[in-house]
Amino acid sequence: MTTETAPTVALPGGEMLAWSDRRDGAGDRPLAALAARLVPAGARVLVAGPHDPVLLDALAHARLTCLLRGYPDAAAIADRVDRVLVAGPHGLPTGEEYDVVIAGAGLDAVESVEGERLGWDGLLARLVAALRPGGDLLLRVDNPLGVHRLVTATSWYAGRGDAEWTVGGVLDTSLPANLDQARARLATAGVPAGSCYAAYPRPDLTTALLSADQLSRPTASGLFDAVLHDACTEGFAGQFVLADPARLAVDALHAGRAAELAPSWLLLARRATDGPQSTRSEQPDSPLGGPDGLPVALVRAAAGGGVVEVLDEAHGWCWRRTDLGDRSGPTPTAYDGRPAAHRDPRGPQGPVPDGRLLRSLLLDGCLRRDTARLRRLLRGYAEWLDGQAERGQLTGAVALAGADNLVVAGDRFAVLDPSWRAGVGLPVDVVLARTLWRFATELLAGGYAHPWTSTLDVAGLTVVLGGVAGRDFDRAVVATAVQTDATVSVALRGPESDRRVDPDTETRPVPPTGPRSYQQMYETWLREREENTRLAALLRWTEELLNARERALRRAEAKINLLSGSLSYKVGRLAITPARMAKRGAGAAKRRAREAIAAKRQEQTKREQK
Repeated sequence: MTTETAPTVALPGGEMLAWSDRRDGAGDRPLAALAARLVPAGARVLVAGPHDPVLLDALAHARLTCLLRGYPDAAAIADRVDRVLVAGPHGLPTGEEYDVVIAGAGLDAVESVEGERLGWDGLLARLVAALRPGGDLLLRVDNPLGVHRLVTATSWYAGRGDAEWTVGGVLDTSLPANLDQARARLATAGVPAGSCYAAYPRPDLTTALLSADQLSRPTASGLFDAVLHDACTEGFAGQFVLADPARLAVDALHAGRAAELAPSWLLLARRATDGPQSTRSEQPDSPLGGPDGLPVALVRAAAGGGVVEVLDEAHGWCWRRTDLGDRSGPTPTAYDGRPAAHRDPRGPQGPVPDGRLLRSLLLDGCLRRDTARLRRLLRGYAEWLDGQAERGQLTGAVALAGADNLVVAGDRFAVLDPSWRAGVGLPVDVVLARTLWRFATELLAGGYAHPWTSTLDVAGLTVVLGGVAGRDFDRAVVATAVQTDATVSVALRGPESDRRVDPDTETRPVPPTGPRSYQQMYETWLREREENTRLAALLRWTEELLNARERALRRAEAKINLLSGSLSYKVGRLAITPARMAKRGAGAAKRRAREAIAAKRQEQTKREQK
């Protein structure tokens, strides 16, 4: 495509004709949902930097101008927007103002190498100048000390890719190094920051936006625990990392530092105004869920093209689904041909249940070796399943909700996200065994300490957990639960998760959707070394026992050989031989006598009968 065939593309100078910032698998759906809330119909919007096309589709009700530095990127989106400027920040027309400016990819992706370099503060000042008084700025700021940087297996400062002509980090004083510095620089530029979201799991992939002000809220730990774990597990799937990013993010959440360790932040700022031009409140520090009406969290749905929002309403937090185009395919079926699981197109809806995540409570009990707490939790869960069952069968969201989707508040259990529902009824024991098998898999794959013997495999540990829950099921029930989990996983995550697992032979299966952690590999090596040490000790004991028996046998053979060659042995044999022959003869005479007597008796009986 050329400028003649794409009249919406303008080249005011500073363009990079052969450069592209497009990335495969970019995730901007939560950002698109948030932008759709912020931008009113007909507003003039400047989208600075490369973004997922889903953001442009979500803002179809506005007049869009895109500022890109690479011409191939501009040609690809020319038919989606009103105008595209291929240039650096100098290419923005002087005096042209916009109602909203969105820099969701950060400021580094805005500056072009073909022209004078402005730096971070200069880029921010240029975008603020293009923002009308009272207008909103949505800006992403990368965190040089985020979870992604702490778990990466490669040095962040050794990149030699085409896009890494600059190296960011805390040593670069031209960039904000933390959230407080970013807020201060925005305030200095005349756009005080108000609401702020922590973006997970990576700077280049955002599937969850969580309120930075609400991350330390104790009652929200169950929701945020599940969101952070799922986002980091999926976001680093198949990658080699030093440690499990999901575990690190959840630990940071419970320590009240999840916002500080976020890979990036999304800040909403507003340019000051002297008049009543702004349609929303001018207070930059208005809380999320307050007058601004912004969500507490925006999370990409597990299937389809929607985004799930969490709103802070008068009666508590509530789910709300925002559809950005459903891309879900056919649902895999169970063994009898009926759907194994289906997603409620309306869900999740309704209030968000409060409480702690069951998985975190169980892990805490295992690490503390608190068997009493584990017994109370597992038996309470089993009794709750019994109360939800009809004729011993579970259906709906309860049948699929495991320890990672259940919250506990006192003695009350509740499903956190009821979107996915079972298509067929499942026995209570199978549902319980599936949850316990998945938890046992996480225990062994993650190297977590627990109060039971280390020689148990996944199936054996599942049976033990079933006993703690007050149920006596065998490995056959576990095998059925494993096959059920495989079928449901295909429906939830696609065919790539279809992995048949033999609970009798596979002892430490690692979830296929998770990252490949060197820390987990080290824990696996330690467990295998411990098992090899135990087997080697058993082999040495068996070898010593065999050697002792062999030495005893040799001593016995030596004694027999010694005795068989002595004079007394030979005399004894001469004396014993006649006796043996006499004994055998007497025995034969007795047998013949008994046979003769028996024959006479038979003849006498026959004569009497005649």
